[in-house]
Amino acid sequence: MTRTDMVRQIVAVLILAAALQATAPPAPRHDAAFDEAYAQLKQGRAYSNDVKKGTLKRRRGMFNYWLVVPDTYDPARKYQVRFQLHGGVMRPESSLRGDGTVRLAGAEQIYISPAGWSEAPWWSDQQVGSLRAILEDVKREYNVDENRVVVSGVSDGGTGAYYVAMRDTTPYASFLPLNGYVLVLRSPEIQLTSSLFLNNLRNKPLYVVNGGKDPLYPIDLVQPSLVHMHAGGVPMVYRPQPEAGHDTSWWPALKDDFENFVRTHPRAPLPDTLTWEVAETRTWNRAHWLIVDRLGATPGDAKDLEDLNRSGGAEVFPNGRSGRIDLARAGNTVTARTRGIKEFTLLLSPDQFDFDKNVKVVVNGRVAFDGRVEKSLDTLKKWAARDNDRTMLFGAELKITP
Repeated sequence: MTRTDMVRQIVAVLILAAALQATAPPAPRHDAAFDEAYAQLKQGRAYSNDVKKGTLKRRRGMFNYWLVVPDTYDPARKYQVRFQLHGGVMRPESSLRGDGTVRLAGAEQIYISPAGWSEAPWWSDQQVGSLRAILEDVKREYNVDENRVVVSGVSDGGTGAYYVAMRDTTPYASFLPLNGYVLVLRSPEIQLTSSLFLNNLRNKPLYVVNGGKDPLYPIDLVQPSLVHMHAGGVPMVYRPQPEAGHDTSWWPALKDDFENFVRTHPRAPLPDTLTWEVAETRTWNRAHWLIVDRLGATPGDAKDLEDLNRSGGAEVFPNGRSGRIDLARAGNTVTARTRGIKEFTLLLSPDQFDFDKNVKVVVNGRVAFDGRVEKSLDTLKKWAARDNDRTMLFGAELKITP
């Protein structure tokens, strides 16, 4: 073999090796610092047994609340939490109701009974934010099961549960409105300024009770709206009580059913499907791993999204301009249908996505992203600090422009 032939052979081998390297899948990436932090955050903090138990009067900012912790509290266990919103919220007094005795006591759990009043009713964003802040305080002191936090309420509190579900779905597993009525929220008397979208109720199950002899919200008045929502995809268990008035005389008969509903409907922290609609993006623009960043029409907007906010050709809640996105995930592929959204962010969790493979995002039939996403320790820490949730950790932010 001549020297020229040898050089040619070496060059050919090098070219072949380069081609094979270019076509081979990249080796899995290992980030020791990220993986270590992720494992620590999933494990969570060590909770102390040296905490107060029983009926406690607490305050968060200007909001008072009763906190009832089981006397048998064990920091090694995770505890279900029930927010219980009271009725008569339009009274002017901001003080706590009662002596902290749990109304509608059920399974062993932590109860939170906050105070609402005319200047801070349940259908105000300051109350929605307060519930979040109170939950945050409780989670830092007690071992809360992040996937078993529910919002229930009676009368105005039941109506408030609907409001919270339409504004802030992420922390909660289910909503249980009792003797409430969602359409109270469109009454001119309460002067609601927030935009509300029934479509957002599709994300979490409802447990609904109304009485047939209720002088305020009887079954005959309430049931058409429930039928409309359920037919439109809102998961719901409805327990009408034909002989009941505006009271909870039915509780002994329904208590076990109520608690079984809560027990069998834990939150999916990283749900494979989501729908979220907003009229602005300054507040309450997030649902779990989806954040709506900018609103505005785009040429590819979906025109045929089923709209629960329309009934009989009219809007249930007049809102004006809005943006909506419906998401579905299958493996590393996210399919989105959007209307009126110019930009959104997906928060990617290693529990949901394989970071060693491409992530593909299809928006209104068009591929908006198809590529690798790097894990970020800063992103992990950022969202862990915001959410304080061992079951909902994110390793990357992926901005998408439809």
